[in-house]
Amino acid sequence: MSKYLPLLIVCIGLFTQCVPPSEEKAMGVHLDFTNPTYQEVYDLKDRGQTDSLLAYFKSKDATLRYMAVIAFASIKDNAAIDSLAYMLSDPEEEIRIAAAYALGQIGDKRAEPLLIKGFDRGDTVGISKNINAAIMEAIGKCGTKKMLDNLVSIGTYKLTDTTLMEGQAWGIYRFGLRDSTTAAGTAKMMDFATSSKYPNSVRFIGANYLSRIKIKDWEKADSLLAPALAREEDYRIRMCLAIALGKTKTERAANALLLQYNVERDYRVKCNILRAFGNCDYETVKATVYGAISDQSLPVAITAAEFFVEHGVPTEASTYWEIAKQPNRKWEIAMTMYAAASKYLPYGFEESRKYLNWEIKRRFENADSPYEKAAALKALGQYGWNYRYIRDAAYPSEFVVVRTASVEALANIARMPNFSSFFGGGITARRELAECFQDAITTGDVGMMAVAADVLRDSTAKFKTVFDSLPVLENALKKLRLPQEIETYNEVKHTLDYFKGEAFVPMKPKFTHKIDWKIITDLKPGSTVLIKTAKGNITLDLLADQAPGTVSNFLELIKDKYYNGKNFHRIVPNFVAQGGCSRGDGYGGPSYAIRSELPYLHYDQEGYVGMASAGNNTESAQFFITYSPTPHLDGNYTIFAKVREGMDVVAKLEVGDVMDEVNLVEPKS
Repeated sequence: MSKYLPLLIVCIGLFTQCVPPSEEKAMGVHLDFTNPTYQEVYDLKDRGQTDSLLAYFKSKDATLRYMAVIAFASIKDNAAIDSLAYMLSDPEEEIRIAAAYALGQIGDKRAEPLLIKGFDRGDTVGISKNINAAIMEAIGKCGTKKMLDNLVSIGTYKLTDTTLMEGQAWGIYRFGLRDSTTAAGTAKMMDFATSSKYPNSVRFIGANYLSRIKIKDWEKADSLLAPALAREEDYRIRMCLAIALGKTKTERAANALLLQYNVERDYRVKCNILRAFGNCDYETVKATVYGAISDQSLPVAITAAEFFVEHGVPTEASTYWEIAKQPNRKWEIAMTMYAAASKYLPYGFEESRKYLNWEIKRRFENADSPYEKAAALKALGQYGWNYRYIRDAAYPSEFVVVRTASVEALANIARMPNFSSFFGGGITARRELAECFQDAITTGDVGMMAVAADVLRDSTAKFKTVFDSLPVLENALKKLRLPQEIETYNEVKHTLDYFKGEAFVPMKPKFTHKIDWKIITDLKPGSTVLIKTAKGNITLDLLADQAPGTVSNFLELIKDKYYNGKNFHRIVPNFVAQGGCSRGDGYGGPSYAIRSELPYLHYDQEGYVGMASAGNNTESAQFFITYSPTPHLDGNYTIFAKVREGMDVVAKLEVGDVMDEVNLVEPKS
């Protein structure tokens, strides 16, 4: 036995190193950001001081350990993988869950065996169900294809094991978001989504998988999806099943979608059915889509109009044109139908083309709203030969929204799949467009620069043969201000590296904005934020415990009246309403950036308020409100508030609508 003693001592030593020093008895996690010590530790996360955070893994205070561990879900530093693995055996369940989540967030395959080791295989009474579920979801973010097979093969969970089935479903979903799928995995998610025996929360995840993940084989799926859609009561699941059913591209699917549309009362599901029609026979669904253009719900009407831009036919271009011209038509609908008419009007109709262009140009020139002008440019961009007019009429515009939209319209022309044949070879047009994009970059307008840089490196646009002005890109980089213009900086740098043949590594913003903890400590429980608009009021509950830095920044901007008068510049039906841009085009904000805050939350309901981002730690002032669940955003976009009242107002918002006032409302004493 003596010869094994040294080995035994080594094993004992390794084991004791793997278990973080802490109380033998769990004491619980209690976040309280009025505590100066907790503020100091959170500041370490905010500044990215990982070595200092790791020291708190050994703290006797469970809350400090939790704060240090969950910080790595936002920092995503793979150097912490081994240390986080130790925390999978912490006495506190919340800390073990946080460690699993953080390992998944890092996304490194080296975490897979460590997560597996932390999985409690011997749990037969559900004591470890929460941590096991978190581990399964985390494996979905970092695991190998073999582990996907293992995850899918689990068939021992009972229908009452809701949490464990949720973990299994989230894991398969996260694999899918990484384009890692198997036929067995898809079959499992199909079963989850379409069988009413499973809990709603599990079916919701399965349905989201079917709606978002690329699936190769849809054979006979319509026989499961069609009846499931018809009987489903949860709008969140119905809207996903509608998209999935459309993907099957069968006649049965089309008929089931038409039937559901006629009885559907939720505008979000109707939007998704209209999108699903894009995979159906045009003649079968067109009458319903034409009718939807007059729907009282603007999101539904816009989605219907967009259907014709994406899936229209030349023989009905004149019909799209007539609809666009109808009196009292909302401009969003009119300009979208003009875009459809412009895109599909046959090339030989020269006189008609002349009048159509004339009408759209008059709409552009006479519109009061810069957003309507931008929509007119998008319509003009559906016809390639309009590129000179777009450049000459819109580049000098006084409205930044119009200037950015002009480059977007030109980018659409540059990406035409039939570019060469349309322009008779395309050499001259491609060279002139390259000059347009070069001019956009030299303007110093960050919106124009970002869009132009993006299209110049698009391989489908083939600008490598006609663009060689690298000094233009180099000079542009020098003039950009950081960190507030980091999105444009990275776009230009990416393009410069593309033309140089070098690997692109995006710049990461440095720490620039300290959290004002006084704002958090002074925040009274029950305080809300009230957004006043002409359409009505929107009331937000703040999630200060989950995202104190973002809440502090939000309230600081509110105190400075930053949001008053700002637009909702981006409205995507059944996705998000986004606002808070200082320019109104999505490229503006304060002169600083704040840190991403990514605790273990899901965008699994409507009305979550998240921070717009061009990558982790690039947030500043722009935020969005979700119309419906958006779980593909989980772990990448800070959630800092939830709509308490006013989702009906959010549903009525139009692009360009103004936040008249944004105020903090404290509870009455």
